[in-house]
Amino acid sequence: MAVSGPLVPLAEITTTHGLDGWLKARLYNPETTLFSRLERVYLAKNQTQVEREIEASKPYKGQLLIKFREIAGIDEARNWIGWTISAPEAALPVLAQGEYYNYQAVGLEVFDLEGNHIGTVARTWSTAGGELYVVQGADREYLIPAVKDIIEKIDLAEGKMIINPPEGLLDL
Repeated sequence: MAVSGPLVPLAEITTTHGLDGWLKARLYNPETTLFSRLERVYLAKNQTQVEREIEASKPYKGQLLIKFREIAGIDEARNWIGWTISAPEAALPVLAQGEYYNYQAVGLEVFDLEGNHIGTVARTWSTAGGELYVVQGADREYLIPAVKDIIEKIDLAEGKMIINPPEGLLDL
């Protein structure tokens, strides 16, 4: 089945759970309730993408337990470790004006308040301390906390992020 619109990565399958084909996934947004409404998702790894029907899912210790109809037991489930679970962008809740999903920041060009180019957002990284933007500069990577005190402006239409880094942040 062809996907209409972009796919949004939601989680990565990390291991099996039990003998019946359940999988455990690390959620990119641990607070999401989206899986309770989804019927189908897309699994991707190494340029391969397949659609799967969700039989059941439930939160589990800050992660997600998920069971797909097509996976009968632990031996089949092992084959899906390391795959990314994605959903069509249209399945995501609509955000209020000025809000955005973290995945939308990937690819933005990052500048400081003086207009100096820092780099490009390569990915987001969820840590116990909060979300980070991983910015690839000309010769190194920068970890920019996704907080209002540092992120001055995100302009998705222009493809820009303006940051106000505290002294020393870009030296770490």
